[in-house]
Amino acid sequence: MAQKVQFVETVLRDANQSLIATRLPFEKFEPMLETIDQAGYYAIECWGGATFDVCLRYLNEDPWERLRKIRAAVPNTKLQMLLRGQNVLGYSHYPDDFVKLFVKKAVENGMDIIRIFDALNDVNNLKVAMEATVNAGAIASGTISYTTSPVHTHAKYVEMVKELKEMGASTICIKDMAGIMGPQEAYDLVSAIKDAVPGMPIDLHTHSTTGLAFMTYLKAVEAGVDIIDTAISPFSGGTSQPATETLAYALRQLGYEVDLNDKATKKMADYFKGVRDQFVADGTLMPKSMATDTQCLTYQIPGGMLSNLLSQLKQMNALDKFDEALIETPKVREDMGYPPLVTPTSQMVGVQAVTNVLQGERYKKVSKEIKAYCRGEYGRTPAPINPEIQKLILGDEQPITGRYADTLAPIVEPTREKLGDLAKCDEDVLSYIAFPNLAEKFLEERKAKEENVATYSIVEC
Repeated sequence: MAQKVQFVETVLRDANQSLIATRLPFEKFEPMLETIDQAGYYAIECWGGATFDVCLRYLNEDPWERLRKIRAAVPNTKLQMLLRGQNVLGYSHYPDDFVKLFVKKAVENGMDIIRIFDALNDVNNLKVAMEATVNAGAIASGTISYTTSPVHTHAKYVEMVKELKEMGASTICIKDMAGIMGPQEAYDLVSAIKDAVPGMPIDLHTHSTTGLAFMTYLKAVEAGVDIIDTAISPFSGGTSQPATETLAYALRQLGYEVDLNDKATKKMADYFKGVRDQFVADGTLMPKSMATDTQCLTYQIPGGMLSNLLSQLKQMNALDKFDEALIETPKVREDMGYPPLVTPTSQMVGVQAVTNVLQGERYKKVSKEIKAYCRGEYGRTPAPINPEIQKLILGDEQPITGRYADTLAPIVEPTREKLGDLAKCDEDVLSYIAFPNLAEKFLEERKAKEENVATYSIVEC
């Protein structure tokens, strides 16, 4: 029997996050949901990551309502989200009561698979979310944030996988957010994990940024990987994932079983070509995001980080500083103890690199997030933070030890009381906790709209 390879479609989350900074509104993809549901995917990645933030900040959408609408239109395919461990969907750690309730409500609103990662690969930051996912009856996909550095080895990744299995992981995801995993690395790591946890399904996630992705996927499949993440062709390539249709074609030629419906994927491709062209025309999709950039093999900047970096520099009229910012990024990363460049550490490192370049002096100005990182609020760093830099940033303040979330007071009930009738449900409370300013504005505008709706009654005379 031929080995079966299953696909996760990313166009509704990571593909558009990587190429157009997550600016894909529900109305733009709604006409294709039924077709996507018929395409034969293992799962559709459609929520989490930056989608929640962007729905509130830019798209004027309720992210929970978006999830419910997707669920209603996609009854036959598993829905998948990306969750940042103790950070959930934000950029700092939240109390455990928030993490537990968020996961519970995500599943109640239609989520089937929760891919849970920590930016530092600190398993202490994964325990609560993993347990909550299992308790809610969803699939917990324990995730490695893949990177390379003097302190990252396959042996350490395998050790982490074993811990994730003990926490209740049903699948393992290798998340190569920068597209730096080469074909031999993929073969060796997948083989090592297969040996360590036999029977555990493995999903490989990578990006086309460096041009390695197609080769990497083929070698991973050869090593026994079960699931790969791809994007429908108009939203593939560059900082996004490899094309769904191309990999389906190649794998079938090589004798693997692929269940995708080619008629459905063609219909999807035809439709999303038009959507892509609209974003190209208005400047949201920039050519650099679509290009192969082998510099990322050195700088390790993931797709979403790269598109945001370009966007930040463009807003500051400083695109000419792009190359300098690229060079500064791995230097900041080394100073910070080699964190994998994935949200939120990718944003923190990227912003600090840009700040260093624009200020003309390293660490002259430091973000509150970098200060919190140096205090130990994000967990155990893979390697020690440069002590000189840490001293420069913290002064005489001593970093904390232990799990930072253990120091945080419960937040759900106090927030529920604070919001009063502005919050109609738990989901509103959760949105506010995650993004207070954005959610408050959204909830107030919703309330004003409802109060301005006139009610008429017709009386016959």
